Amino acid sequence: MPEDHRIILLAHGSSDKRWCDTFEQLAAPTVNSVPGSHIAYMELATPSLEQVVEQGVLEGVRSFTVVPLFLAAGRHLRKDVPAMIRSLEEIHGISIHLAPPIGENPQLGEAIRDVVTQGLAQ
Repeated sequence: MPEDHRIILLAHGSSDKRWCDTFEQLAAPTVNSVPGSHIAYMELATPSLEQVVEQGVLEGVRSFTVVPLFLAAGRHLRKDVPAMIRSLEEIHGISIHLAPPIGENPQLGEAIRDVVTQGLAQ
């Protein structure tokens, strides 16, 4: 991954720290192994999407990919997040690609199956 590109794992956010801790644990393997990857929250928690983008811009990053840690594309991913992205692109003169929600990847369904079958085996 080029140094001028950043991956942002976007979770919804919650005022409950335990909820955020769960998403930070889910994001940790990516954040720890994929250079330039960060977790951000859409609302109610920090760092926000805006904060992560602004920090990247300060570091010279011009291109971002937002990977939503959502199971499906509801109103937030159809309207709210694209509006946030358009605003950030205009303000900073950068490019932000919105990837499909992680729930659309068939590998997630296989991971859920593995968790269920391993749980049943115990």
